Amino acid sequence: MALSQARPKRKETGGRYIAYRKKRQYELGREPSFTKLGKKRKQVIRTMGANRKLRLLSADTANLFDPKSKSFKQVKIKTITDNPANRHFIRRNIMTKGSVIDTELGKAKITSRPGQNGVVNAVLIS
Repeated sequence: MALSQARPKRKETGGRYIAYRKKRQYELGREPSFTKLGKKRKQVIRTMGANRKLRLLSADTANLFDPKSKSFKQVKIKTITDNPANRHFIRRNIMTKGSVIDTELGKAKITSRPGQNGVVNAVLIS
């Protein structure tokens, strides 16, 4: 079944919207990429207007920003320790924006959207 990003069929109150047209192709969505911890794998997706989007399927390194020294380092990711998007993502080692990862230099918070940008950027928090 196709994922739709169109207006829902029901209002917040529970009443139904009356359909005034069918679904449109530009309202279609895609399954989320669920970026996992592992060997780096990317996927190129064609989007509207023949643009491209890089999806990161799995990654084992992150671009880490250290606020004290104000420098970037590329470090290995050990594991995912916290994920406010979904608590079950921690067990599955899925990275999203806002996830807390354990790296060689300490814990860091992911600031990029790996499934949309194709890169893992993080800021050191401890």
